[in-house]
Amino acid sequence: MALRVYNRFTGRKEEFNPVDDNRVGIYFCGITVQGEPHMGHMLAFVSADVIRRYLIFKGYNVTYVQNFTDVDDKIIAKANEEGIEPAELAERNIKSYFQASDLLNIKRADIYPKATEHIDDIINLIKTLEEKGFAYERGGDVYYRVRKCDEYGKLSGRKIDDLQVGARIAEGENKEDPLDFTLWKAAKEGEPYWDSPWGKGRPGWHIECSAMSMKYLGKTLDMHGGGEDLVFPHHENEIAQSEAATGQHFVNYWMHNGLLNLEGEKMSKSTSHFFSITEVNEEFSGEVIRFYLISTHFRSRSEFSRKRLEEAEAGLDRIRNMCLYLDECAGGEETGEENGPATKLENLAAETESRFMEAMDDDFNSAEAIGHIFHLVREFNRIRSMPEFDLAAHPETARKLLAAMGKFNEILGMFKEGLPAAELEIPAGVMRLVTERDEARQQKDWEKADILRDKIQKMGYVLEDGPDGARVKKDK
Repeated sequence: MALRVYNRFTGRKEEFNPVDDNRVGIYFCGITVQGEPHMGHMLAFVSADVIRRYLIFKGYNVTYVQNFTDVDDKIIAKANEEGIEPAELAERNIKSYFQASDLLNIKRADIYPKATEHIDDIINLIKTLEEKGFAYERGGDVYYRVRKCDEYGKLSGRKIDDLQVGARIAEGENKEDPLDFTLWKAAKEGEPYWDSPWGKGRPGWHIECSAMSMKYLGKTLDMHGGGEDLVFPHHENEIAQSEAATGQHFVNYWMHNGLLNLEGEKMSKSTSHFFSITEVNEEFSGEVIRFYLISTHFRSRSEFSRKRLEEAEAGLDRIRNMCLYLDECAGGEETGEENGPATKLENLAAETESRFMEAMDDDFNSAEAIGHIFHLVREFNRIRSMPEFDLAAHPETARKLLAAMGKFNEILGMFKEGLPAAELEIPAGVMRLVTERDEARQQKDWEKADILRDKIQKMGYVLEDGPDGARVKKDK
């Protein structure tokens, strides 16, 4: 099955064909670093990581670029609040991003361009737009003439006539038209600035992405991504200014992830309505957080909740337990005769791998792919429990199952250090239940302790009670 990608520009799934044979260029809008990253941010970057991993798995030579907006009004305002320089604030939050990225097992981008490091590229792009009549200067500010772009609104589906209703020129702006957007901002007192043909100033938000993406990936990008809240105006403006400058089609596949909502509202630093990765990591591991984020198709909107994180933790533990048992059985010598259960497991592994890849070929559907993994886990547990079957006598079968799981992990990045091996520590979810059971026993709540023991056993572990608490072991 050929890889099919939903293209926001056309509104349909299309067979993926890169510009340059086997090479793929992806630009993904990074964060504006006025604060540390939250769950909504990291949903976008985990989604991009899965897309990138799968393209690499399929043999493409991928160049992945993800920017940092490290100077803008919000950063300047936040830095002023704290009494520090904007550059110091930006670097602190970039460091926080990388910590969150590593925690969630996101592969490092090939290039992390910063706006402040590409001022010359931005100025040159604005000069090109000015020479072509698409940009004009007023009082040190430079604006883009939206009405000169005949196809403005073609990504978002918005029409200029509708946009002009209610449009206003803000105080201090010198636009020809309320619809025009800023390419270069004249410096205000106390703000960082750079010299330019229009005087001291700094770049507008939209122009930086056009300048940096085309510098590293060429005039036409294979893929451009970001949250669906960036479709308008950010990505619409990127298209307008990029295509005006080059005369070429800017992006072949526009890919937007759905938003992560908290009690019905999207996570946003501007409204303080969000959970930082640091906060969530106080209770859940990076592996659990990542698994939670990839358990929904990246284009779907989803609700953030503790319950869903707990479900993700339990689901990941089921996968972990299967891998641990397979690892225990894979190292021996073949002693059993060929039989039905072993053959069923091998066929199941091959079938699951085929269905997993079909799901990923269908617009990188990680949610459906994970569903196939869970089916494998359920059937595996059913077959291994057959009294007449001993998987330890069929290590080759275990190795085939592990090989399939290794491919799934390579693509989804579920386990940061590779597939769980038998010598790994007991999962945090299990240990949390063990601690809770110890507390119940200390309070002589025997009914609750028995319920927790049964729950732990269903997760593949047994308990041995002692004077210092319970010892937990893998259930053979």
